[in-house]
Amino acid sequence: MTQQKKSDVDKPDYVLALEKAYGAPSQAGFGSAVFFAQVDETGDLEELAKKYYQYFVGDKWEEWGEETWVAPWKEVYARKTGTKHDILKELTGIDDRDAANSVTMILDVVEDAQAAQAALAQSYDAPEVADLRVYTIGDGEAMSGLVVAGRRENGEATCLVFLMD
Repeated sequence: MTQQKKSDVDKPDYVLALEKAYGAPSQAGFGSAVFFAQVDETGDLEELAKKYYQYFVGDKWEEWGEETWVAPWKEVYARKTGTKHDILKELTGIDDRDAANSVTMILDVVEDAQAAQAALAQSYDAPEVADLRVYTIGDGEAMSGLVVAGRRENGEATCLVFLMD
């Protein structure tokens, strides 16, 4: 998947709002961060989501081994063509226990939950969003979370990585 880095000046308002709610790109390995890239419209969204997940985990990826971090990786939601874009309902409708715990944290246990939910909707509910997928992540033991990955028709891709213990 071909991509280019964008500076904050080049980021759309919806990305800046999502970053304000969940954090800018980081290698914190704990909490949440938002990643944005311009990608090939036909590229693999899962590949991009894994790349940002690995970046977010940082040095622990190599230290603990890739197999530790990818063992819990599972797609728990993919928006089907023709589905009404409603990220809040889509997230709360995920039928996976581990994912449901993370969804609650993302939607409700965040500073200014109302603004965070509005930023999610602005980012992932736009009619231009052509692909949306949600993956479970973690270390297979104490840490678990989600990656919410979306790509617009123009190739703008946004990934929210959330990882807690």
